[in-house]
Amino acid sequence: MYAVIGAGPMGLATARNLKKYNIPFIGFDLNTDVGGLWDIDNPHSTMYESAHLISSKAMTEFREFPMGDKVATYPRHSDMRDYFRRYAEHFDLYDCYEFSTRVEKVEREGEGWNVTTCCNGASQTRHFDGVLIANGTLHKPNMPSLPGKFEGELMHSCDYRKADVFEGKRVLVVGCGNSACDIAVDAVHRAASVDMSVRRGYYFLPKFIAGKATDSIGGKIPLPRIVKQKIDAALIKLLVGKPSDYGLPDPDYKLYESHPVINSLVLHHIRHGDITPHGDIAGIVGKTVTFADGQSRTYDLILMGTGYKLDYPFIDAQELNWQGADAPQLYLNVFHPQHRNLFMMGMVEAAGLGWEGRNEQAEMVALYLRARLDGNPQAQSLEEKATAEASRNLDGGFDYLKLARMAYYVHKDSYRKAVNAHITQLKQGV
Repeated sequence: MYAVIGAGPMGLATARNLKKYNIPFIGFDLNTDVGGLWDIDNPHSTMYESAHLISSKAMTEFREFPMGDKVATYPRHSDMRDYFRRYAEHFDLYDCYEFSTRVEKVEREGEGWNVTTCCNGASQTRHFDGVLIANGTLHKPNMPSLPGKFEGELMHSCDYRKADVFEGKRVLVVGCGNSACDIAVDAVHRAASVDMSVRRGYYFLPKFIAGKATDSIGGKIPLPRIVKQKIDAALIKLLVGKPSDYGLPDPDYKLYESHPVINSLVLHHIRHGDITPHGDIAGIVGKTVTFADGQSRTYDLILMGTGYKLDYPFIDAQELNWQGADAPQLYLNVFHPQHRNLFMMGMVEAAGLGWEGRNEQAEMVALYLRARLDGNPQAQSLEEKATAEASRNLDGGFDYLKLARMAYYVHKDSYRKAVNAHITQLKQGV
């Protein structure tokens, strides 16, 4: 019997594949229903009312369970919540989970793992043959310290739900990732003023080009990495311009070496004077913020759109082969180099990977477990790779920025090629 931690999209894909290959398991989730952070009513969700997917539905949906024509090209968070609920119903996954249940501790015991859970104040510890961790990557806020004490309201984007909080206030959004830009655009319609503190350059992509979702264009003819970077960068420059045209810093790295911002509305509002960009924060005294260029502005609210950190509080970091890095060092971001019954599900990010790419990851793990149970020698072959190549990064030759959020970033095509090679190999013995 295996334990699956999480009933978000990755947990559901894991559960679906374990069930498909007849691997017995029990799933656990904190919430009362499936969907993870996409259920805005989940008290542990970091979702906000205006949130939509930044990838199109065609590039995101599970292949065996399409979203349907009635769902928008870029679905709203509530559409995603409903989609995952339908997915769980379609594959009969609800009965596989214990909801309103917190996983408090995962400890190695003999050849397996003891998992301690708490539900309605009652704790219990059960022994499992293995554990598949799928609790997501966007839960623990990254809250960097500010240079001084701010005497106004300070919040992280994880606590933001709707624009009412900005009513009549002078607002500073720190950061320029996708959530930070979404929230800055929200604030424009309610705040007295909106500024952004941006310390590095980003590439900005529109959601649509020639009426089609941007991420659905191209890709039919594989191009060398350098050629693709140059062609796509030139196209974006033609359509959008340079960030410096909007008073923002230009990137000092090539396109696709960090996750781009899929938002052209923020640029629209900057050029209309609704949002004023600034550089890094140099100091704070009271409610006055001084920026690196010497300018000072007064604010009522600072919202930190500074992202999230990986967080697995229920298990000792040493069990995950963390080794002081920004992310555990695991083969294909999944397999531990020594433990053959501990798996990190969904700790992977890549442009265009979608849920189908993550579903392939889940199928690979389920097939591996099936192979072990059946005595298939292909399982040992994968184990040898996991031991030898745990530190290998499938970056496809891209020089990804050395940021915490990029520590588990992969090149989509390289990653899916490796995963599907294992799937093909493991299926030989099924």
